[in-house]
Amino acid sequence: MTAPFKHFAFISYSSKDTIWGKRLQKKLEHYRMPATLCSERGWERKPMKPVYFAPTDIQPGDLNEELQGHLRNSRHLIVICSPNSAKSAWVGKEIEYFHSLGRTKNIHFFIVKGKPHSGDPATECFNPIIEQLGLPEILGANIHEKIYRWPWLNKERAYVQLISKLLGVEYDAIWQRHRRQLVKKAVAWTVGCLAVVAALVAVGRMSQPFDVEVRLNEASVHNDSLPPLKNAVVTLRLDHETKPFVDTVRSLDTCVVFSNIPHEFWGKPVQMSVSCSDFLNVDTTMTIAPSMTIDLYRNPIVYGDIVFILWDWRTETPIANTPIQVDGIACVTDSCGRVAFTIPLEGQKTTYQVTAPFPLAKDILTMPCCEGFAIEKE
Repeated sequence: MTAPFKHFAFISYSSKDTIWGKRLQKKLEHYRMPATLCSERGWERKPMKPVYFAPTDIQPGDLNEELQGHLRNSRHLIVICSPNSAKSAWVGKEIEYFHSLGRTKNIHFFIVKGKPHSGDPATECFNPIIEQLGLPEILGANIHEKIYRWPWLNKERAYVQLISKLLGVEYDAIWQRHRRQLVKKAVAWTVGCLAVVAALVAVGRMSQPFDVEVRLNEASVHNDSLPPLKNAVVTLRLDHETKPFVDTVRSLDTCVVFSNIPHEFWGKPVQMSVSCSDFLNVDTTMTIAPSMTIDLYRNPIVYGDIVFILWDWRTETPIANTPIQVDGIACVTDSCGRVAFTIPLEGQKTTYQVTAPFPLAKDILTMPCCEGFAIEKE
């Protein structure tokens, strides 16, 4: 936009509202207008610059020539309205001088605090010079006007109101686009915050110890005639220098929980071992996780290895080459009176009945039996 003015606008404010002055200056100078409007009117994408923001160390007194020069070279005067600026003689002088230049229509008001025309010095936001000069009824862009539920959106609406007046364009011509951009930014900000929170939660969780639940599973052929698993000792070893975690599983229906495992071991290999009567011992390396299952297999020799001697207690000699049956399985004692064979896991029991061609003192073989065990002739 070409114009015979050095400044697009001059911001008049009280030193107590410096933050608002700087904020407004930045907002205006960096505001990007819609490309269609810029094309239609021959504007740059950022048409509202430069905006003059006076230093805060101006001394009391009349406006000096330098400040008057800045006012003369400004197309618009923007007054930051608040109870502070309403009491400021300096703000009043700037309004009065700009009015004297014949640019009353180019005086704009941006309300940041207080109420217009309240009549109360504690809340009045308009400088009394406005009424003294008989300026037209002024509404001003008010950041506290409650149009939307969210205060930040009302503030943005006030910015757009001021911009539309400064550029002489319809308010809706830029507000709808501005609001869509705000929504996009809000969504992006929310997603970003959620991502940050998720990352912090993840980091927090990664620094926390965790619990490991270990269950045992009987992977061998199931046989209801054999005793169930009980009192299996489970050991978890993290490394050679760490004290192992040890606990007992009372049955296959229960599990053990190793608490407070350092998180640095999550997903790393650890040494797991299980010892239990009637089952083969386990000593293996597994990847640690919150839930783990270890397969167990029964020791087939505990209830399956049949070993005993058929014995005649009267002569104190073994009974050789004699046909007998062990739970219906036919076999013959060897030359030493010994019986040795293995029953498959699915047919194993805790006791077996023994029959011979003659009466036996005890015909029940209780497992497990060991080498040298004797069944005696009656």
